[in-house]
Amino acid sequence: MDAGCGTGDHVAQLAAAGVDVLGVDISPEMVARAAARFPGIPVTVADLRALPFREEFDAVLSNAVLHWVPEADQAAASLRAVLRPGGRLVAELGGAGNIATLTTAIHELRAEWGLPQAASPWYFPTVAQYARVLENAGFEVRAAWLFDRPTPLTGADGLGSWVRMFATSLLAGVTDTDAFLTALEQRLRPALYQDGSWWADYRRLRVVAVVPSR
Repeated sequence: MDAGCGTGDHVAQLAAAGVDVLGVDISPEMVARAAARFPGIPVTVADLRALPFREEFDAVLSNAVLHWVPEADQAAASLRAVLRPGGRLVAELGGAGNIATLTTAIHELRAEWGLPQAASPWYFPTVAQYARVLENAGFEVRAAWLFDRPTPLTGADGLGSWVRMFATSLLAGVTDTDAFLTALEQRLRPALYQDGSWWADYRRLRVVAVVPSR
């Protein structure tokens, strides 16, 4: 299973390699786009917090999705339930400190503009926090890494485009988005603009966990 398959790239690659794979995503629009891009690949709409499968998969892959699911315990239990004994979970998500420079600047700017603190839509755990979540769900954690992965943002307006696409909740109450993002760029340019490009200060948590054999 590709848990949070988006527009289907990983599902298509796995299928092309001969893997019996299913992609699931909570977004009907994403699933429709995946089906249109890769006709014939198996994709379906499903919520990672309540997957309708029981011990049907040998492996689950999840890339850049689980930090969008703050109900981490529910998601972990659901992913555990779909795996057979001996099955494995390989996942990468935003980890503790992910985009800290960027979000700190947004919160500071909001305060200066007289706006209330905006709730974060993300879940960025430490290694210990996420290992505990997985162990409580019945996984055995085999490996976990937390590492910096600075990532270039495409285009001259890369920072603003990223905020508009992924952090709209942090713009709540902003009446002049263009002006706010211009001020944000000015504040972050010394830290996040390098070699002619904007960079996001990503930190990633990668985990490998297995379901104990009976």
